[in-house]
Amino acid sequence: MATEHVDVLIVGAGLSGIGAARHLQQECPNKSYAILEGRSAMGGTWDLFRYPGIRSDSDMYTLGYNFRPWTNKKAIADGSDIRQYVKDAAKEYGIDQQIRFNHLVKDSSWSSETSQWTVKAEHNGKSVTFTCNFLMMCSGYYRYDKGYTPDFPGLDQFKGQVVHPQHWPEDLDYNGKKVVVIGSGATAITLIPSMTDKAAHVTMLQRTPTYVLSIPGNDALANGMRKFLPEKLAYRLTRVKNVSLATFLYELSRRRPEFVKKIIRTQQRALLGKDFDIDKHFTPPYNPWDQRMCIVPNGDLYKALRKGKASIATDHIDTFTANGIKLKSGEVLEADIVITATGLDLVALGNTNMSVDGEKVVPANHFSYKGMMLSDVPNMVSVIGYTNASWTLKADLTSEYTCRLINHMDKNGFTYCAPRNTHGEEAAAPLLDLSSGYVQRSIDQFPKQGNEAPWKVYQNYALDLMKMRHSSVVDEFMEFGKSAKKSSKEKSRERLAS
Repeated sequence: MATEHVDVLIVGAGLSGIGAARHLQQECPNKSYAILEGRSAMGGTWDLFRYPGIRSDSDMYTLGYNFRPWTNKKAIADGSDIRQYVKDAAKEYGIDQQIRFNHLVKDSSWSSETSQWTVKAEHNGKSVTFTCNFLMMCSGYYRYDKGYTPDFPGLDQFKGQVVHPQHWPEDLDYNGKKVVVIGSGATAITLIPSMTDKAAHVTMLQRTPTYVLSIPGNDALANGMRKFLPEKLAYRLTRVKNVSLATFLYELSRRRPEFVKKIIRTQQRALLGKDFDIDKHFTPPYNPWDQRMCIVPNGDLYKALRKGKASIATDHIDTFTANGIKLKSGEVLEADIVITATGLDLVALGNTNMSVDGEKVVPANHFSYKGMMLSDVPNMVSVIGYTNASWTLKADLTSEYTCRLINHMDKNGFTYCAPRNTHGEEAAAPLLDLSSGYVQRSIDQFPKQGNEAPWKVYQNYALDLMKMRHSSVVDEFMEFGKSAKKSSKEKSRERLAS
């Protein structure tokens, strides 16, 4: 099969990949591109996860693209609505015609002699090859083929059904069943109120509580502005408002954690009643935003708890039994179905093999440049969103910046750009500043960050907006050139000329 060449190759057809394609169309209209998607459908996370109640964990006015307004009345949207939003965007801009489905990228290698990437993908059991001048990795940072499940003692004794949310069975019947959801993150907190309509009872089993904040499911101000203002203007104003509020809450959490704890506790007491044990079940041993804060629309989790349709057990698992789970305290949770909402397995660079001039790229040996490129890896961008705000805010900025880089290279006749870390290993720190278990299990596989720009990842949209949209792409760390390494023919010509 012949090798296909495009100017820019995008890996992943989720929120990030479709957004990257649109930015390329707008800002680099003369560039050809293709999207390689390992699965048979677009949507990424929002197509993979199909468990009950799957929804955004941030508002859609900031999770939506900056180029396409979110017009649904729901601020916290269902997974199916987000999936349709991505599909509609791809269709509207003709991006869906550039997607190669069932193309799982296995290997990417850069050649300095040709200033090109050679990308090998598996398609219908066969290897296919693409070449490109610029590579955009938009596949996120967790494994799609499996989630994380601990080795639970006695699991083989359990006679019921065990389900991981990442691979939810379409025919799962939980009507009238006793369900235990293991976990306390966004997935568990979403599942519990969504399953109480059919299940006999749903119990959330957690080792450690999570900070949970209730917000309105609809943004009244956003919906009101749409009635009186042009759609795009209303969308932009809502984005500014919501970004500002989210940034304020995050900064307040870091600087005055006790005050934020008090705010959250006051809300929980009002929604759960005076007799609920908030200290045990909703008071984590860490500060707000040391781990990602969970959002519940209209207090749906609290409503399920107050009505007695759901409950929380904060304890450690001693062992599974034939009919449920025995806890360290001696309490036994009876269960027909156990859902292991125990987290994700993180992977860097889409879990693909990558090399530069034959040398394997080990992400942990590199520094992250502006949270989007790896030191000493030419013409490659990894689109990673925020951990403390909507993913797409950073993804949009990264795609815009990539287009500026490409246009600068074209204007000056450069064939490559590569960040060079000339400051060494001083003050190296993990890329993601979260204490969550799913992060800590895998963070040593990811690039490092430094203590100052452009090697520090600030997780601050306002700051990134200035640094990535309005500043020059030229700095002392970014190397531009016409050949990263001279070819043998060029060396021969130089020897003859001398």
